[in-house]
Amino acid sequence: MFKKKVTYILLVFLFFLPLTMFAQVRESSKRPDKTITRILFVFDASQSMYGRWQSDIKINIAQKIMSKVLDSLKSYENLELALRVYGHQKHYPPQDCEDTRLEVPFGKNNFEMIKHRLNSLTPKGTTPIAYSLQKAGHDFPPCDNCRNIIILITDGIEECGGDPCEVSKELQKQGIILKPFVIGIGRNFRDAFDCVGTYFEASSEKQFSKALNVVISQALNSTTAQVNLLDSYGKPTETNVNMTFYDNFSGLVKYNYIHTMNNRGLPDTLVIDQLITYDVVVHTLPPVKIDSVRLEPGKHTTIPVSAPQGHLRLKIDGYASSPRSLQCIIRKNGSMETVNVQMFGHTEKYLTGLYDLEVLCLPRIYISDVDILQSSTTTVEIPVPGIAVIHKSTMGYGSLYVEKGDRMEWVYNFREKTTQQETIILQPGKYRVIFRAKYSDRSIYTMEESFRVYSGRTTNVKIYN
Repeated sequence: MFKKKVTYILLVFLFFLPLTMFAQVRESSKRPDKTITRILFVFDASQSMYGRWQSDIKINIAQKIMSKVLDSLKSYENLELALRVYGHQKHYPPQDCEDTRLEVPFGKNNFEMIKHRLNSLTPKGTTPIAYSLQKAGHDFPPCDNCRNIIILITDGIEECGGDPCEVSKELQKQGIILKPFVIGIGRNFRDAFDCVGTYFEASSEKQFSKALNVVISQALNSTTAQVNLLDSYGKPTETNVNMTFYDNFSGLVKYNYIHTMNNRGLPDTLVIDQLITYDVVVHTLPPVKIDSVRLEPGKHTTIPVSAPQGHLRLKIDGYASSPRSLQCIIRKNGSMETVNVQMFGHTEKYLTGLYDLEVLCLPRIYISDVDILQSSTTTVEIPVPGIAVIHKSTMGYGSLYVEKGDRMEWVYNFREKTTQQETIILQPGKYRVIFRAKYSDRSIYTMEESFRVYSGRTTNVKIYN
């Protein structure tokens, strides 16, 4: 009795275990991991930070304001900070252009550690900004769901002959960091740092505090946008198509969204990173691309895209459903670039306009100037094909041609090493077979046979010596 009870409990457990696991998988798929924002402060502790600035020396003011900002960040989730310092290890002169160090690596709740290290800094050396940025690229551990941001705080420009602009560009192209922020203390360094990142001038203590808070706000907060897919009348009625957001600078894919209308019939709102300039590709047929889309921090951005669409239906005349093995190449009118290869029996959506079609049947059918209209379905029908069965009594060389008036156009080459019959699906029309047996040693033995193919019928063609 005890064994039966244990067996029953075990069976019940095994029955419900897969369901529980499936539910957990489904639930986890609904909750993707939240993006972690990682901010690396690159802090100037070179000799010039001992300079007087309004109420105190620069290093003391920067330490005080930075400490307040760090305290304000303690309540943020999914945030990790790190601190790299330069110009603090070796006295100047002599100049040490490798004087930079990651003082506090990335981690959670390391605010007090960063504050303590900032407050213990003693300005000593030179300003190796390019080298520090280069080293900073290695400060971010591998992460699939992280936004990596550098905030450079400096009171001077590069002093070691490096090129901070090129280093920043390379880090962005590699997708290691987003466009950095630069805060210039005490004077305007915009000409030197505009190419490095988004520059903020801090000519006073108050401006420094404001700039740092604005930078932090922009680094932590995403903004909202919507993509309006406009029809031929300029209304945002098109939807249900994938949109890819690429980083304009690095070329990396940042987001993929299937365009959706919300419950009010309006384009859905997207929450995306405001620090990136985007190239947006809407994957209509053919695709539409919008370059250099910039979002204004804290404001809702509407991105209009002209994407009027209609439908193209391919079918065989008289058939409710067409053979799905028959294909058709779709090209923009006057272009040889393939937009799509569409199956007969399918209906596909295309941007409005004129298209050229090449039906991959024997012989080929070419249809020009097919007009796709807004919210309409254009139907293209071809005749029902017929079947030609070519009977050969020997191996040989030959081809099949379609007769068009006084001219012959090649359609098909026979298999030379077989004596078996060949079955060919052909469009209705008049055809001619040209054939010579493999072992015939004179051209005079070439044979010709004309025949006609009818829709839905089989024609037998015999080629005998």
